[in-house]
Amino acid sequence: MNLPRVGFGYDVHAFAPERELWLGGIRIEHSVGLLGHSDADVLIHALCDALLGAAGLRDIGFHFPDTSIDFQNIDSKILLIQTMLFLRNKGFEFGNADCTVCAEAPKLNIHIPLMLQCLSEVMGVDLDSISIKATTSEKLGFVGRSEGISAYATVLIYKQ
Repeated sequence: MNLPRVGFGYDVHAFAPERELWLGGIRIEHSVGLLGHSDADVLIHALCDALLGAAGLRDIGFHFPDTSIDFQNIDSKILLIQTMLFLRNKGFEFGNADCTVCAEAPKLNIHIPLMLQCLSEVMGVDLDSISIKATTSEKLGFVGRSEGISAYATVLIYKQ
């Protein structure tokens, strides 16, 4: 029986000066960006991990290691495109995703419609099958001290 499968993803990156801030595939104006081997898009990374996990395909670090020059400064949308190919090649299709980005700054709610549009186009899925929420950590922990951003994603996939 081909039951739906659920996956969960999490990612975190520290803020870094002289880096661009990329979230959900779009560039957001901010005084600092995120530190990472790629463009450090925590939302896309969490989404990739959730998708890969749901399909039993390990994790983002396995497929796109931060030790590889091939992925240095790569646009994370390329990683998401490849992740969707891995999924579809294994006979899975995307159902929906529920994502949360946790950041004290910048304020993200005004950027969510563009993130949704970008992700739906990159993934080749309906816009209304993706949810993105933004929250803070109420000044607690590394996110609360404005040292970085974290993201969480839960996905549902199913066999075609």
